Amino acid sequence: MMDRHDRRPAADPDLEKRRLQRVHLEDPDVYRPLSVGVESEYRTDLERLRFTPSFARLADVTQVVTPGATDGVVHNRLTHSIKVTVVARSIAIALLRSSPPERLSALGGLNHVVCQVAAIAHDLGHPPFGHLGERTLDRLARDEFGLADGFEGNAQTFRIITELEVHDIGTDGLNLTAASRAGVLKYPWGRFAVPDPHPTTWEERPRGAGRGIDGPGAGKFNAYVPDLGEMVSVIDLLGLEPGRQTLECAVMDLADDIAYSLHDLEDFHRSGVLQYSPIANEFRSWLRDRASLHLMASDELGRLGQIPGGSLERLRRRAEAKDRWVYDEELFAEAVRIIGADFIDDVLARPYDGSMDSDRSISAFVGRWLDELVASARLNEHGGARAPLVTVAPLAWHQILVLKFIHQQFVLERPDLAMVQRGQASVLKHLVHMLDEWLSDRLDGRRAPQRLLDLVEVAEQGYRRVRDEEPWLLGNVDTTAVARMARGRGIIDYVASLSDSQAYAYSTRLGTTGSGVLWASGAL
Repeated sequence: MMDRHDRRPAADPDLEKRRLQRVHLEDPDVYRPLSVGVESEYRTDLERLRFTPSFARLADVTQVVTPGATDGVVHNRLTHSIKVTVVARSIAIALLRSSPPERLSALGGLNHVVCQVAAIAHDLGHPPFGHLGERTLDRLARDEFGLADGFEGNAQTFRIITELEVHDIGTDGLNLTAASRAGVLKYPWGRFAVPDPHPTTWEERPRGAGRGIDGPGAGKFNAYVPDLGEMVSVIDLLGLEPGRQTLECAVMDLADDIAYSLHDLEDFHRSGVLQYSPIANEFRSWLRDRASLHLMASDELGRLGQIPGGSLERLRRRAEAKDRWVYDEELFAEAVRIIGADFIDDVLARPYDGSMDSDRSISAFVGRWLDELVASARLNEHGGARAPLVTVAPLAWHQILVLKFIHQQFVLERPDLAMVQRGQASVLKHLVHMLDEWLSDRLDGRRAPQRLLDLVEVAEQGYRRVRDEEPWLLGNVDTTAVARMARGRGIIDYVASLSDSQAYAYSTRLGTTGSGVLWASGAL
C-alpha cells in the first residue's frame, strides 16, 4: 500500500516506469499499478542495501574521532548513515506535505523511501579512515597505477551498488531501481569526461566540479571510467539535465549536511577536543572587528595568519564568492551571533565531564537545532548550476556553514590528529604496495585473497570493454598500461572495502613496521 505521506502524483506513469526500471527485470508485474507496486519496489532496494556487507562494515569506519579518543560513544560511518536516513525521511515527508504536487512532478518526482535508500547508500564508498583514506588512495591510484581518475568516495559508492556488491547468483551489483541508483549521484559527471562539455568548463560550475585539493579534473565526481556508461544510462533513463541531481539525491545531500554539521560537533565536544577559549575568541573578535576585517585586502589577511576573527572572515569571503544565490552579509553575521550564544557560550563554556547534566546540555542543543534545520527545508526556486534543488531557509544555510566551520577549523587542523592520520596513511600505502607485490609474484600470486582476485578480474573486464568501445576515455595507452590500470583498480577496490581494523590487521600480516599504533591508543 502506498505510504500515506507519499503524495507524489502519478501524472506521468511512463516516468514512474523509468524510475522503477532495473537492469534485469525480476518481476513480470514490475509495472503494476502505482497504488500497489511503487513502495514495494523501492523498499526492496532499501532492504538490499541494509543487508550488504558494505553497509555492515561502516560500523568500523571512523567518522572523524576514533572510539578510543573519548569515554563516550562517538559516531562511526554506520551510525552517521542511519541518522542521515532519519533526517532525509523527515525532510522528504515535510516537502511532500508542503509542496505543490505539480511542482514536485515537474522536478521529476519525490519518494521518501528513495530518499532513505540514497541516505543508507551515500557513505558506502568511504574507505578505511574516512577522508584521509580517500585522499591517500586517490594519490596511490594515480601515481602507482596510472588511473587518471584516481579514487573518489562518491564514485566508489556508485561502483559498489552497480558493480561490486551482489545479491543473487548471476548478477553484478544490487540491481537497484533507476531512481535509487540516481539517488547517490551527488556529482553526476566523471573526473574528466561526461557530460560534454564537462562541468569543469562551465561558466557557472556546480558544487564539486571545481578542481580538487590534489590532482586535476573535477574535485568531486560520481563515476570512474569503467562506470561512466552505467551512470549515463541512469541519467538518460530518467531524463535528467546535465549536472543535476534528482530530488531524492538533493534531499539526501541536505540531510548529510545537517547531520554532519551537528553530530560531529557533538562528538568533538564529548571527546574534549573543542576548546572554549580559542573558539570564543574567534567568534567575538570577528563580531567586534568585522568592519575592519571586511576592508582588509585578501593578501594582507593571508599574511597576518591566524589573527583572531581572520578565519571566519575568510569563510565569509568564500561564501560571498561562491554562493551568491543565497549569501547575505547580515545573515552571516546573525548566524555567527546565534551560534556564539547558543553553542559556544551555552554549551561549550561548560567542559564536558561525562555527567548527565553535560549529556543533557549537548543533547538538547543537537535535538533543538536538528528540528529547526529540518523544519526550514524547502524547494529551491533559485536557478543556476550551483543552487541545489532542495535547500533550507537563508539564515539556516548560513548557520550550517558556520557550524561546519567550527570543527573544520578547530579539529581537522590539530597536530595530534595530523600525527594519527600520517600513521593511517602509511598503513594504506603499505597495504597497497604489498598487495601489488603479491599479485606480481608468478609463483605465489594465485594464493592472494580470492576477493582480491575477483575484483581484479571485474576491473579487467571493465577496462577491456572501454578499450574496445570507447578508447578515447583511456587516452593513448597500450595493452600493458591497461592491464596495469585494471590491477590497480582491483587493488584499490579491495583496500577501500576494508574496515579500519581490517586495514591494520592485514597490513600487519603483510609485514608493516607498526605504523598506526597511535590510532589504536586513541591519541586524539
